[in-house]
Amino acid sequence: MRPTTLLTALLTHTTTVSGALTWTLQKTSNPTSDQSSAYASIEAAMRAAVAHYAKFSDASKTIRVYYAPGVPTAEASYNGDLRFGADRAYMTERTAMHEISHTLGVGQTAEFDRRCAAGDWPTALPLLRGWDGAGATISCGGGHFWPYGLNYESEWSETNGDRHVMMVDAMLKDGM
Repeated sequence: MRPTTLLTALLTHTTTVSGALTWTLQKTSNPTSDQSSAYASIEAAMRAAVAHYAKFSDASKTIRVYYAPGVPTAEASYNGDLRFGADRAYMTERTAMHEISHTLGVGQTAEFDRRCAAGDWPTALPLLRGWDGAGATISCGGGHFWPYGLNYESEWSETNGDRHVMMVDAMLKDGM
């Protein structure tokens, strides 16, 4: 039997400012029906998520995407690796956007942790208060933030997706 080789499908979406999120989905050369189905769902989720980011952020990152059936939901790290597990319920635009935020630093950097602990978000906090009122605060825990962290599928709406990207972009401007 021939060893499995990886094929790379590179899809690049460049923002109108200066940054770009690019991603590659690692695929086997002879996928099973399960893999083919997962690849289609993951590609649709990533295309939509990256397009959403391109509307409101000039973030730049190269992301390597994998189908990893052993992952319970999905996970990502600052090094740019993003893995979707076998559960198709998590192969969504919302999940992809949430995981992309981890590749950009949410819950992954010492500066994110420091700013969360201090509530020191000179760009992100005023943005949030513009939407949710003067008393709104950015909460953090477990490597996540809320509101607008898109931590659960129940949080999804187009408006919340837009606000998520704008919050992540503001956090990047704050030095996350």
